[in-house]
Amino acid sequence: MSTALDAVLNGCRLLPVLTVPSTAMAGPLADALAAGGARCAEVTFRTPGAERVLKEMAAHGGLAVGAGTVLTPEQAERAVAAGARFVVSPGFDEEVVAKCRELGVSVVPGIATATELMRALRAGLDTVKLFPAEPLGGLRTLRALAAPFPGMRFVPTGGIDAYRMAAYLADPAVLAVGGSWLATSAHLETGNYEEIRRLTADAVERSTV
Repeated sequence: MSTALDAVLNGCRLLPVLTVPSTAMAGPLADALAAGGARCAEVTFRTPGAERVLKEMAAHGGLAVGAGTVLTPEQAERAVAAGARFVVSPGFDEEVVAKCRELGVSVVPGIATATELMRALRAGLDTVKLFPAEPLGGLRTLRALAAPFPGMRFVPTGGIDAYRMAAYLADPAVLAVGGSWLATSAHLETGNYEEIRRLTADAVERSTV
């Protein structure tokens, strides 16, 4: 089943979730992810320089870059202006969804309950983020939520690592998996881009098995 996000991700099933404290890290980080085989990335709006980081990473050319942790329509507008090709929220907000529609970008709101899934369905969405996936019960919860909504696709994020990823990706309801283990704050603060490349290459290989 195809979704609007499918076209943006173009088959990319591993979504690195990035919180980048310095704009100077954006270029080397994009290089490391691309060298490891990543083709998409989510830059979270959790730092003051997130907009500039997103803009630089989007200019890299090798990655489809989106904005994460988008909480308001104004943030969505700034993210798209910076080059975001999709928008991800931790929860479901009608105004953020409406703004993204107005801007012509895919939006992936977070859900944790069947009630939120029904709201997303009423809003005409076909892809949602299950967040926080592992604390909510992991794959068992995802499957329980997916069963009554056969047309919905999920991007589970939160507590997933390289070893749990494969089981999620094997489920037909899962479009992609988001993960922050690929580029942690420790990696970035120490400039360990080679480890980011290695972890990304390993995860990309696991995601295609």
